[in-house]
Amino acid sequence: MVIWLGYIHFHLWQSVGYRRIPTIGPLFLVQSVAGVVIGLVVMATRRVWAALLGAGFAVATLAGFLISVAYGLFDFKDSWSAPYAHLAFEIEIVSIVVLALAGVLCVVGSLPDRMSARP
Repeated sequence: MVIWLGYIHFHLWQSVGYRRIPTIGPLFLVQSVAGVVIGLVVMATRRVWAALLGAGFAVATLAGFLISVAYGLFDFKDSWSAPYAHLAFEIEIVSIVVLALAGVLCVVGSLPDRMSARP
């Protein structure tokens, strides 16, 4: 899911013209690279810290979009009618939920098995 977010940001940067927006353009490129790297780290390590990193990335992406829509960000105001706005929003929400659950499962899975400790 996080890699998908990175892809959407890259597509918006490359094909839709976000690269021409001062400050936002470079941030979209950084966001796309970070999304791919963080997504690969989450898949490769399957650790609590990686799930938290991925969820934090999705939260930050979501917050940036919502701030940009409501108030503007770096002299740019985004819109819900922007390309892929709804899709990215949905992926961010699902990413947060899935990665939070994955983090919980990692913690639960690392707890000692109490049943095997019984005499």
